[in-house]
Amino acid sequence: MSDAGGAGGRAGDAGEPPADPIAVLGAGTMGAGIAQLACLAGARTLLHDPVAEALDRGLQAVPRNLRRGAERGRWSEPEAEAAAARLEPAPSLEDLAPAELVIEAAPESLELKRELFGRLSELVGPECVLATNTSSLPVTAIASATKRPERVVGMHFFNPAPLMRLLEVVAGADSSRAALDRARAVGEAMGKHVIEATDGPGFLVNRCNRPFGLEALRLLAEGIADVPTIDRICRMGGGFRMGPFELMDLVGVDVGLEVSKSFYELSFGEPRWRPSLITQRMVDAGRHGRKTGRGYYDYGDGPHRPDDPEPPAVGGGDGIVVIVGAGTLVEELLAAAGAAGWDARGLEDAGSGPVELVVDCTLGGYEEGFPEGPEVLLCDHASLASIAGPESQAVGFHTLPPLDESRLVELTRRSHSAPEAAAAAERFFASLGKHVEWVGDAPGLVLGRIVCQVINESAFALGEGVGSAADIDAGMVLGLNHPRGPLAWADQIDIAHVLNVLQGLHLEYEEERYRTAPALSRLLHEGRMGRLDGAGFHDYGSAG
Repeated sequence: MSDAGGAGGRAGDAGEPPADPIAVLGAGTMGAGIAQLACLAGARTLLHDPVAEALDRGLQAVPRNLRRGAERGRWSEPEAEAAAARLEPAPSLEDLAPAELVIEAAPESLELKRELFGRLSELVGPECVLATNTSSLPVTAIASATKRPERVVGMHFFNPAPLMRLLEVVAGADSSRAALDRARAVGEAMGKHVIEATDGPGFLVNRCNRPFGLEALRLLAEGIADVPTIDRICRMGGGFRMGPFELMDLVGVDVGLEVSKSFYELSFGEPRWRPSLITQRMVDAGRHGRKTGRGYYDYGDGPHRPDDPEPPAVGGGDGIVVIVGAGTLVEELLAAAGAAGWDARGLEDAGSGPVELVVDCTLGGYEEGFPEGPEVLLCDHASLASIAGPESQAVGFHTLPPLDESRLVELTRRSHSAPEAAAAAERFFASLGKHVEWVGDAPGLVLGRIVCQVINESAFALGEGVGSAADIDAGMVLGLNHPRGPLAWADQIDIAHVLNVLQGLHLEYEEERYRTAPALSRLLHEGRMGRLDGAGFHDYGSAG
């Protein structure tokens, strides 16, 4: 189950009140949360759990949480009282027979869910929609146990259900349009932003987010950076609320391992989804995350990590910097360098004298005509070791647009990179208001590699018809608190830059894990290079 926190909308703010009654099967934390949403949306709500004590806890939790919501101003006290009055206990499964929609929130067991749905299909009316809240099991496999699989859909709520704004409505192989429309209408009446997905591993949101953790684990395994550094880069460089290892600890390392195994098995061994041996070792050691007090971090007394520092003040540039190349990042670097006080120039205006720093963002640099001075090379299409010539003393860097929203730039070096180049690069980026983090050498370094792999997985999902570009972007922001949607971010970065990182990884590692999604490559062939050109995954009307 996705568990990234966030703030949702008030139930009933969108859509018409749903037809009732709505039944919720399962009275645990998720089931009680869904029942609360149904009550607030104006529906008579039947709550069932086969365990009497669990049902009692759920029946107590819903009105208690409604009162707390009123105290916090999310709705009025009369609204809370009216919503609580709509909740009814359903001690037996047969008590759900009058429902027009049943939302199942039982444990993640395919055998259990198939048994429940088979029994439900015998009890409810022929027009009743049966919805599963599963986050990892195939909706189609659950539906096949029923008399009317066309009436079965997925309704994947994100945890905590009353707060998270997103709902994924998932179409199984036989799900009818009418059933999907009813699920959407109910979700909208609950105040959710509804996206639609086709049945498959992880549906839309959890699938597109797979590389966020898996690529971080790969970076850790290769020694590119350690756990705190990878997380800090993602927070400060990418704007993520928490880094991938913090998120794994929050969800549960053991839960993450089982999800990884499920993805890999359901896909018949897709290389992009191969589980990490590091995760298995963590589970074997009992380091399951926050719930056990220890995962990738220790959760004893005090915070598990220090607060991220504020960015340095912008300014202090003194002298000439030459920024070579073209594209969104180059334009942003030129503007930022000028604002920091540097005499920022392109290669054509560099002159022949020495400069403070040459920032080379080309695909391999120039052998002639470069001004004299320390160099820092953009490591997007290849590692520094592959770009720099044998005599080069340059250091490498990587960062992603939008540069003005980033607080950190990554640097890398070889054994014979000049100390003068390292110092010049540190000074330059600090003057732009950025912290620097030294990491190991690889195409895209840390953030570029993680983000471009998330973009790539999202492009695979788009090309395979799992969901639309708008739904992918909305799902990642509202369901997982990403700083921006991955496809919109690709458009902002520049499609060529994203492709450079992915193709650099594929060339360097020679693994199918890094093959480029056809939907991403087609944008290049169609000249849809992103926001700067007016079109990429999305259309922007005019360039800029």
